[in-house]
Amino acid sequence: MIIDPEQVALETGSNYPDEFKSMVAGRIRQRLGNFAGLKNFGVNLVKLEPGSSSALRHWHFRQDEFIYVLEGELTLITDAGAEVLKPGMAAGFPAGEANGHHLVNRTSTVAVYLEVGDRTPNDEVIYPDDDLITKASPDGKSRIFAHKDGTLY
Repeated sequence: MIIDPEQVALETGSNYPDEFKSMVAGRIRQRLGNFAGLKNFGVNLVKLEPGSSSALRHWHFRQDEFIYVLEGELTLITDAGAEVLKPGMAAGFPAGEANGHHLVNRTSTVAVYLEVGDRTPNDEVIYPDDDLITKASPDGKSRIFAHKDGTLY
């Protein structure tokens, strides 16, 4: 299937609890994988406005992630610190590797990247900098946000 990004809906906002939504307010996604009907992995074309983050810093128990920078400059923040990524650079995050990561646009121009992630069910996510975790829903297909002590948001 050929995909014209002009035909794919733009998505803003987040399903994070309200207190965390402002961190990703400048993230605009187009779910190319969903548009193509992909079942086993997702591919998103993401525009990240200046000052915005791709997500809260996090890592997945069961899902792999991969990003590839197309335009602009992004700062990748991991447990090892910060590193600038430029067009043509990529990064991968294996499932189960406890290395919190996210991208931040610290420039004055919009950055664009592809993000690819698998859709392994029953994934859990840890957010090391915030009082937040996600657990798998009973059906394993969606996530439930909770505090680190297990109480739900």
